[in-house]
Amino acid sequence: MKGRKPALPCAICLCSCLVVLLGGTHTQAILSELNKPCGSNQQPTELGITFTSSVIDAEYIVAFDDYYTKASRQGYISAALGNTNTSWEIISRDNPAASFPSDFDIVKLPREDASVLKVLLRHPKVKQVTPHRKVVRTLKMMEDDDILLEQDIGPHPACNGTEKGPCWTEVLNFRGRSSLSLATAFWHATGRHTSRKLLRSVPKQVTAALHASTLWDMGFTGAGVRVAIFDTGLSEKHPHFKKIKERTNWTNEKTLDDGLGHGTFVAGVISSYKDCLGFAPDADLYVFRVFTNNQVSYTSWFLDAFNYAILKKINVLNLSIGGPDFMDHPFVDKVWELTANKVIMISAIGNDGPLYGTLNNPADQMDVIGVGGINFEDQIAKFSSRGMTTWELPGGYGRLKPDIVTYGSAVTGSNFKGGCRSLSGTSVASPVVAGVVTLLYSSVRHKEDLINPASMKQALMASARRLPGVNMFEQGHGKLDLIKAYQILSAYQPQASLSPSYIDLTECPYMWPYCSQPIYFGGMSTIVNVTILNGMGVTGKLAGKPTWHPYVPQFGNYIDVSISYSSVLWPWSGYLAVAISVVQDAVDWDGVAAGHIILTIESPPQGDESDPRRSTLKLPVRVRIIPTPPRSKRLLWDQYHNLRYPSGYFPRDNLLKKTDPLDWNGDHIHTNFKDMYQHLRSGGYFIEVLGAPFTCFDAKQYGALLLVDAEEEYFPEEISKLKRDIDEGLSVLVFADWYNTTVMKKVKFYDENTRQWWMPDTGGANIPALNELIAPWDMAFSDSVYAGEFSLASHDMYYASGSSISKFPEGGLIITQTLKDQGETLTVLV
Repeated sequence: MKGRKPALPCAICLCSCLVVLLGGTHTQAILSELNKPCGSNQQPTELGITFTSSVIDAEYIVAFDDYYTKASRQGYISAALGNTNTSWEIISRDNPAASFPSDFDIVKLPREDASVLKVLLRHPKVKQVTPHRKVVRTLKMMEDDDILLEQDIGPHPACNGTEKGPCWTEVLNFRGRSSLSLATAFWHATGRHTSRKLLRSVPKQVTAALHASTLWDMGFTGAGVRVAIFDTGLSEKHPHFKKIKERTNWTNEKTLDDGLGHGTFVAGVISSYKDCLGFAPDADLYVFRVFTNNQVSYTSWFLDAFNYAILKKINVLNLSIGGPDFMDHPFVDKVWELTANKVIMISAIGNDGPLYGTLNNPADQMDVIGVGGINFEDQIAKFSSRGMTTWELPGGYGRLKPDIVTYGSAVTGSNFKGGCRSLSGTSVASPVVAGVVTLLYSSVRHKEDLINPASMKQALMASARRLPGVNMFEQGHGKLDLIKAYQILSAYQPQASLSPSYIDLTECPYMWPYCSQPIYFGGMSTIVNVTILNGMGVTGKLAGKPTWHPYVPQFGNYIDVSISYSSVLWPWSGYLAVAISVVQDAVDWDGVAAGHIILTIESPPQGDESDPRRSTLKLPVRVRIIPTPPRSKRLLWDQYHNLRYPSGYFPRDNLLKKTDPLDWNGDHIHTNFKDMYQHLRSGGYFIEVLGAPFTCFDAKQYGALLLVDAEEEYFPEEISKLKRDIDEGLSVLVFADWYNTTVMKKVKFYDENTRQWWMPDTGGANIPALNELIAPWDMAFSDSVYAGEFSLASHDMYYASGSSISKFPEGGLIITQTLKDQGETLTVLV
């Protein structure tokens, strides 16, 4: 267990379907259901998105408790390390923020030394010490069968080898991270055309689709609003922009211009005044070049640039970048500081759809407006990442994200060589929202004291139009509506709100997955993670405890509700976790029960106010209750023993997916195992999630326990309890991957810039831990790694990167197939 037992030697993390049956009589029907072929509509779309990341060897970001001058910071570090007999140096940072006080430094040590880091942390001025990270993004050519991804509108060089400038080509890259900041590539372009696609009706201007001219005609054009674009730069002489107030370079290259085209396109969607129009042509543009032409950046570049944005009193900041690394603590902390300073941050939710659990950071943060993509037919784009958030796993449940969706397919924007082009991706949808937010901000500048990250997000969500037939983890609150958002913002008064604003476990498909399974007595609590948005102030709290009010005529007394919540709301937000269960009186009851939760949010008075600001909220709750199903139909999914990136390098389940090696979807029944969940539900099974050790559930209630892709170790008490449970009739299905130290070495990858090897923290599963768990039954997995295709019960099957059974009790049933040994065929990733 994390923090309780020493780690076992590890390899890479992937997932296949090697099944071990232990005890009980309920497994045959379950396996029969899992072997049914999935419908074609369940096949995931492969977009070729990559993700990589790296930590710079022996370089650390030392964060201080406040902003200090360069001399003061050096003095604190010297005082901390002066008696350690260790050589060290502070890495010089030559950028526009260098002459201002800062809250961090980069310290280079001769080697990693935990004792030195502890000494640094003991200094009273040092807040935290974290590894320095390098980011690498790869611009890739992608294809989407549903949309026209790139169409030249104006002059643009052809990729024929004779023109100067970059061509958009597919690249395989494992060095660093593969997005403009923390992870995957967020946009893609291709010149692939067909007559069918060219016949599609696509608006020439995205501004027309959202009726921006209505506000333009009222005299609002973004004037007076400071907009920051963190990207690849922008040429000062580009003809589409008339108010470039400042360009700054935060990289180690001596240029301010855009050598790739991404930053120019993003800036054009926000603020172009001719040809391909942006939403806010009169906004003041502040261009932050944070990526090199080789698509490299560092966490420290972002931190300095973010500090400078605060100094410049930026109003709106677009970040068409992101990734799964919500544990890059300096970055996350700095985003919180930005929004606490009233910077409205808009960020792309990710291009890892249609898979669930693929939200990117910082768009998945409560204080950031996270944007997903749709096409011009109001369909969710296949590439748009889906929720839930995975910060809360394994013990809790994720939050609702994205916040809203808008056009991200075939959107027209500025070409860095002049003219216009059409691109797709959530990094296109993000500047659409940033442009809208800038335009809206300019329309209410007379109420500027009321505009903040929470109030702007509240207006966007309250005005969004719900898309029919789409669940909340795909569309958030719905499609962006500029005109309605203007109406709401014009009449806005400081208040708190909830996201989602109600809990209805009967409403399908919007409330999927909650609506897909009724609740019953004895089941694990259903957890709904509600976000509290506080437009009254950057900080706040709950005034008293939330209270549950059952509607007795609507059988609300059959519901048991427990609530946990943020002790402090900061910045602008917090959480309200609602755990819903059924009381014993309803063990045989079938029907709908309802009630509501009341809570009051309080923030300090503002300006001349003497009393605290208060906002009382009502959260309606409605659930479907059924009689408790028989034990044979109840399955328990073990979430507690699943780990994923970013806590370590846990590779994907399939070793052949070399372009996206990190397993960061949470391995949850509602994320990357969504198809399995739906298959079992259609077979009449009820699936509950265990977010605690094995000692915390009553095995007599369940037909089978599912152990899928487990990476964590097991307590001795868990092993003993599971043996007793199986002896008393519990079945256990183990979906095991592989664990082989030789293969681990082959799937490591080398970062040429930081000169480091990335080694996986475990195999596809923690086979040594699983072997310890199943040893009492004289069972064991081997350390071999196999893959291949075969047929079973007239179904074509694919076995992706899994182990084999090396030991099994006499008289047991084993199905054998001849497969390829992947350990002999894999090559090292470099």
